[in-house]
Amino acid sequence: MSAHTGSGRRPYRNERRAEAAAGTRAAILDAALRLFVAHGYAKVTIGEIAREAGIAVPTVYASTGGKNAILTTLVNRGVDDPVVERTLEAVRAAPDARSAVTSMAHGVRLDNERHLDIVQVMITAAAVEEHVEEQVRQVSAAYRQALAVLAERLAELGVLRPGLSLERATDMLWFLLGLPSWRLFVVELGWSWDETERWLAEQAVAALVAEAGGG
Repeated sequence: MSAHTGSGRRPYRNERRAEAAAGTRAAILDAALRLFVAHGYAKVTIGEIAREAGIAVPTVYASTGGKNAILTTLVNRGVDDPVVERTLEAVRAAPDARSAVTSMAHGVRLDNERHLDIVQVMITAAAVEEHVEEQVRQVSAAYRQALAVLAERLAELGVLRPGLSLERATDMLWFLLGLPSWRLFVVELGWSWDETERWLAEQAVAALVAEAGGG
């Protein structure tokens, strides 16, 4: 009887242990992000992250790795956000040009809004850390690949402006909906997210869509 009871408790103990580990990891990541935003990635030490999270330094390394691993995990929060796939699905299913563009604009707005802090940390860190610069290139490439889905959908709908290649259309979408534009309007110029989303979507329609295909 006692042996059976003990084996019944083990999954519960394992679950509690996993929950505690996840909580510790989340606390470390949140503490690191606060410090990176406040002081800059290059100036923050693992010791400072440990103090901010209220845990020991070895626990930081065991749970999340060093600073580079922590930054990578934070960056991947934005790349792997479920809103990305939902947005691409909406764009691929869009019945007309305007709904395709507005779906993309709204989705990338949400991703940028949710992860604005880490985007700013990543961009400033790239200026002083070579490995972070490579991360920025990888994130930008994935972002551009997502925007290319919109260019492809506009071509499928037959509304892409005549003479505009998919590559050139993607370049224009990066200029209008990529990381730099959201930071420019929201952070530097003080526009609201709603204003920025509406204006950028309108510019994308005007730039990419043939006059008869606006939807």
